Amino acid sequence: MDAELVDWDLAVTTAQRLVRPGPALTRAQADDVVAELRRLAVEAEVHVEDYTHLTPFGAPAPIVVVDRPEWIRSNVSGLRVVTAPLVEKVASERPGKKTAGPVGRRLTGVQLGTALSYLSSKVLGQYEVFLPPGDSPVGADGRSVGRLSLVAPNIAHVEQALAVNPHDFRLWVCLHEQTHRTQFTAVPWLRGHLESEIGAFIEATNLDPEILTERLRAAVGALRGAVRDRAGTPTSVVEALQTPAQRAVLDRLQALMTLLEGHADQVMDAVGPKVVPSVGEIRSRFESKRGGGSPLDRFVRRLLGLDLKLQQYRQGGAFVRAVVEYAGVDGFNRVWESPETLPTRAEVVDAGAWMARVLGSRPAVSA
Repeated sequence: MDAELVDWDLAVTTAQRLVRPGPALTRAQADDVVAELRRLAVEAEVHVEDYTHLTPFGAPAPIVVVDRPEWIRSNVSGLRVVTAPLVEKVASERPGKKTAGPVGRRLTGVQLGTALSYLSSKVLGQYEVFLPPGDSPVGADGRSVGRLSLVAPNIAHVEQALAVNPHDFRLWVCLHEQTHRTQFTAVPWLRGHLESEIGAFIEATNLDPEILTERLRAAVGALRGAVRDRAGTPTSVVEALQTPAQRAVLDRLQALMTLLEGHADQVMDAVGPKVVPSVGEIRSRFESKRGGGSPLDRFVRRLLGLDLKLQQYRQGGAFVRAVVEYAGVDGFNRVWESPETLPTRAEVVDAGAWMARVLGSRPAVSA
C-alpha cells in the first residue's frame, strides 16, 4: 500500500524553482558573510550559556550556514520525519487503501513547495529539531541532537533593508538562534516531550473524509477572513482544519513554542547591550519590519499562520521578562525542570499565575 501523503520530491523542485534570488553580492562578499556567521554563531554560544546558566549535554549540535535552496531541502527532509507517524496511522486505519492518488500527492507537493518557497526568503535561522538519520550527530540516548541553520542570504538581505551594522545584526541573530540550540541541548527531556506532543496531535487526527470536508469548509471561511484582512486574532487555514482534540494538544504546543520563542527574544535583548553596540537601533527597526509588509505579504502570513508566530514572540518575551525580573534567571530556569513546570497557554499571558504555581509566590501586581 502506498501511504505517502505528499510528493516530496515535487515539493522540493517546486519550491526551488519558485524561490527568489538572494541579495546581489559578489562571491567574495557572500563568502565573507558565511565565514562571519560561522564565527559569530560560536561566539554567541558562549554569551548565551553564560547568561542562561544552561549547559548543553552530550555531542554538540552542528552549526551550518545555508542558502535558500538548501533550507528548502532540509526542511522537506524534516517534514518527512515529523509526518512519518501520520503515514503509519493512515496505513493502520485504512488498510489496503491509498491515502491519496498520484494527482492528490502531486497537488499537495506543489502546495507545500509554494509555501516553502515563500518561507525560504523569510527565515533568518532555525534550530532543526527533527532530522533524518545520518544528517546530524546523535546524543547519548541515540537520538539526533538536531542542527542550527543560519540562512545567509536572508540575513544579508534584512541587514541591508534595515540599514543596520552588519556585524551587530549578525551577532544579534546568532544570539536568538543559539538560545534555541541551547534549549534543546541543555534540557534533556525537551526534544522527547515535543515529539510526544506532536504524536498526540497526530493521534487526534480524524481521517474520516466527511469530517475532513467539513473542516475544509471552515478553512475556506478562514481564508475569506484573511483576504478581507479582518481585525482581531488571526486564524490560519491550518487552525481551521483542526479537530477539538487537536486543539487541546495545540494549546500545549503553542504554549511551549511561545515560551521557546519568547525566551530566545529575551536572551538576545538581555545579552545584546553588552556585546551588540547598536542593539537598540536594530530592535527598533526590526520590530517595525516584523509587523509590516504589503497586503499580499500580510495575507500569506495569515494564511500560513505566521501571524501567530509574531504573537508568540511578544507574549513569550513578556512572560520571560516578567519572571526574570521577579525571580532572576535561576528562578526562571525552574521552567525547564519537567513538562509539568512548563507554562500553560493561560499562564503564558499571566506570568504571575505560573510563578504562584511553580515558585510558590508571585509579584504583588501580576505581570
